[in-house]
Amino acid sequence: MSGPRTDWSDTTPLLSPQHYRHRGGTPSAFSDRGSSSFSGRRASASLEMAATAVPAVPTRSVLLGVDVGTGSARAGRLFDKDGKLLGSASSPIQIWKDGDCIDNSTDIWLAICAAVKAACSLANVAGEEVAGLGFAATCSLVAVDADGSPVTVSLSGDSRRNIIVWMDHRAVKQAEKINSCSSPVLQYCGGCLSPEMQPPKLLWVKENLQESWTMAFRWMDLSDWLAYRATGDDTRSLCTTVCKWTYLGHAHMQQVDEKDSRNMEACGWDDDFWEEIGLGDLIDGHHAKIGRSELGLRAGTPVGTSLIDAHAGGVGVMESVAVPDPEAKEYDKEAICHRLVLVCGTSTCHMAVSCSKLFIPGVWGPFWSAMVPEYWLTEGGQSATGALLDYIIENHVASPRLANHAASQNISVFELLNKILESMLQDLNSPFLAALTEDIHVLPDFHGNRSPIADPKAKGVVCGLTLDTSEKQLALLYLATVQGIAYGTRHIVEHCNAHGHRIDTLLACGGLSKNPLFLQEHADIGCSIVLPRQSESVLLGAAILGAVASKKYSSLSDAMKALNAAGQAPLVIHPAKDPKVKKYHDAKYRIFRELYEQQLSHRLIMA
Repeated sequence: MSGPRTDWSDTTPLLSPQHYRHRGGTPSAFSDRGSSSFSGRRASASLEMAATAVPAVPTRSVLLGVDVGTGSARAGRLFDKDGKLLGSASSPIQIWKDGDCIDNSTDIWLAICAAVKAACSLANVAGEEVAGLGFAATCSLVAVDADGSPVTVSLSGDSRRNIIVWMDHRAVKQAEKINSCSSPVLQYCGGCLSPEMQPPKLLWVKENLQESWTMAFRWMDLSDWLAYRATGDDTRSLCTTVCKWTYLGHAHMQQVDEKDSRNMEACGWDDDFWEEIGLGDLIDGHHAKIGRSELGLRAGTPVGTSLIDAHAGGVGVMESVAVPDPEAKEYDKEAICHRLVLVCGTSTCHMAVSCSKLFIPGVWGPFWSAMVPEYWLTEGGQSATGALLDYIIENHVASPRLANHAASQNISVFELLNKILESMLQDLNSPFLAALTEDIHVLPDFHGNRSPIADPKAKGVVCGLTLDTSEKQLALLYLATVQGIAYGTRHIVEHCNAHGHRIDTLLACGGLSKNPLFLQEHADIGCSIVLPRQSESVLLGAAILGAVASKKYSSLSDAMKALNAAGQAPLVIHPAKDPKVKKYHDAKYRIFRELYEQQLSHRLIMA
């Protein structure tokens, strides 16, 4: 696994002891009227953090955010009441990548416990000072039995492997089968389900692992499982169930008489859909295995309903506006509808909201109240961005030399590549840095195209290779890949705006947002990029959930406006002013679009 943790077990508690009661589950992240946004949940287990002695009366109020990413539990981000980061820690998690991508829930929980303990120790925070806790995680699928023990989702039979990671594409055929049906729920997923969503993965398990299918008592999104593991409360989040499970949040919020359970608009779960795709057994027990369909979260408790990590990033950054209008007397409800949040990590998620529902082919949504209460969420994305850059660099023959040179200078390989490009700009007397790649073009669909084409079978393309094996050639390939990723974002923005959005500003967070080259190439697609005041936006978003659950704020919107505004003024990256840069990128973007069209032509030739 990810390392010895001999003093932890799967029963390891998380925070200081408090008395809570157990509650059964419903999928709900927001109040039914949007007034308190995120309801809380009560814990059934003692939550303890072994550390130093704690004061009898808390001297301050601290918010805790926990984020589980693809390769680590970035848990233990502590924020004060103003959203200022007090301390943080992380712990690696095991991931199996032998064909499939699989995690282990026990290992993830232990990593969280270790990170929370370390963060509180570093920040000198006692467990009793934590007023609110929120979880965010990748949209990975967890399988557990009636006792909460892992149920394998691997053909190996290894019971530790009980989480199908979000990026696992084993269920492409199952997604195609589901998309061939006529269910109206598909229109709320961009017209088709991705193999990264949960119904195709569930169908794969039923078709290939019948014993596991029979044993599984709960199927949960990872963020929901974390909140369940911390509290014993089986409540599911609207964020996860709407965005990844086809739950119809708008029908849920309308509170229509649930006796009309076969009417899609009157019930969150469309039972006909599950029957049609061969998963009708999940309807049993009022959908108990995947989340019940009635409301009922109890408010005023300290653990906020969970969010998918990218959606938590949206909560943590969406209100980080560059220049608030001091003359504004009322909150402009339309203002955030002009913003697109880029959550840039292993993959990139593109999150935009609208006041009215917008059906956009190939782009997930519209999802009602799945991120910001009372707004419709549109979710675009690229399945491999940070992962693609790692792949391009690590599989180049110059990679070992580059890594050694970077280590000798005590900088990252990305910083070194950026320095090499700046040097080449001067040596070659190039008019601007982006022009260095006029002969190299990259279609970044190495893990399929999530949006706006929605083609999981799409392949990556590199055009312009030579026999050059130097670090300079790798730097050019790296730059061309960054540009290809930026063109993918441009394609998503243009497609969304053509279908009703009015996006003109990007807000970026995540690991890739720390790379100035990545940011400038994205700004040069034509939109200014705002960097949030708080660099750990996903974790701030998770902590905001805890703040609302603990009643520090009356609504999620109020908490977002208050805590997104903490710290210094945000940095804004503007598009290049030189019209030659725009003309250059327009030309490369045209080639970018043609590379996919050529791929389709090649498929027909080979069919």
